[in-house]
Amino acid sequence: MARIITKELALKIVEKLRAQPDPKPKKGRPHVEYVVAYQGRIVARFGIRRGSEKDKGHDHIPNLIHLRPHEAKLFAQCTHSYEFWVERLREQGLIALDSTLDN
Repeated sequence: MARIITKELALKIVEKLRAQPDPKPKKGRPHVEYVVAYQGRIVARFGIRRGSEKDKGHDHIPNLIHLRPHEAKLFAQCTHSYEFWVERLREQGLIALDSTLDN
């Protein structure tokens, strides 16, 4: 089965979401944990596996960043913007409808 989110796309998602490594990582995990904050509040948390195997799947990420798998892939490939992601969070009630895009 083809993976939707490869490690390469996962790293692009980290960059686009301005995700930061978890300040309190759990020792011994096979992945690096990232957190995404919006207006000072953590709204997403996900891990990227260590290692060089680029074809390893990261198909857990779409759900954790509150997107459908295809949306997450398009987001990573630059089709969707950061603003698109913020709008999806608003639609899902995860951030206030009247919040600004200031992160």
